[in-house]
Amino acid sequence: MSDLGLAILLALAAGLAIPLGGWLATIGNFRARWLELEFRHFIIALGGGVLLGAVALVLIPEGLAQTGKAGWAILVFFAGGLCFFALERMLGVRKREAPQLTGMLLDFIPEAIALGGLLATGSKQALLLALLIGAQNLPEGFNGYRELVGLSHRKPGQVLVFMLLLALLGPIAALTGYVWLADYPGVLGFIMLFASGGILYLVFQDIAPQAHLQKHWGPPLGAVLGFAIAMGGQMLQHA
Repeated sequence: MSDLGLAILLALAAGLAIPLGGWLATIGNFRARWLELEFRHFIIALGGGVLLGAVALVLIPEGLAQTGKAGWAILVFFAGGLCFFALERMLGVRKREAPQLTGMLLDFIPEAIALGGLLATGSKQALLLALLIGAQNLPEGFNGYRELVGLSHRKPGQVLVFMLLLALLGPIAALTGYVWLADYPGVLGFIMLFASGGILYLVFQDIAPQAHLQKHWGPPLGAVLGFAIAMGGQMLQHA
């Protein structure tokens, strides 16, 4: 399989974790009362942990490598946080605030672009990034489904179809990264650092506060497990 075909396939597989997570949220056994507390918060924290792992272990190291550790890299990282903040505030003002869905799209699309660019440049981190995208999309899809059903009052089937369509954004983004960023490593690094700043903002603004649950130890351990998944993936990558 060509690198281009691999980029599209990996991005599609990672994207399909979104509707898969949504489907898991529809299973009857997941509607028990304990889900509303421990398990739901655990899943939110798990996604946050994987996101932190993706930022710390892949996006920032690769972003700095692609930019040659230029001084402006720090400004790009901070600008990403500011832009994600501005977009989130804009959505909130318009009464469309949906933290899980917003976070899922804001991290999935630039990460998929980066995935295509990394495969085009022959980076060994591409497979790890694809794994982490899928690992974070699963819990984000789970919580995003419940959020969409609660906000829109749409039927479960309609929400799942919508989430399936969202998954198709992955291959489109990966194709864009593969075709346009192969010869522009600086731009690829810019995107990864910009996305890292935005993701870090979302983790501490939306995901971490939602994961907190007083007198429960499960959610914090979910965050630790999520980061451990990212670490394990990186260790396997270099084994």
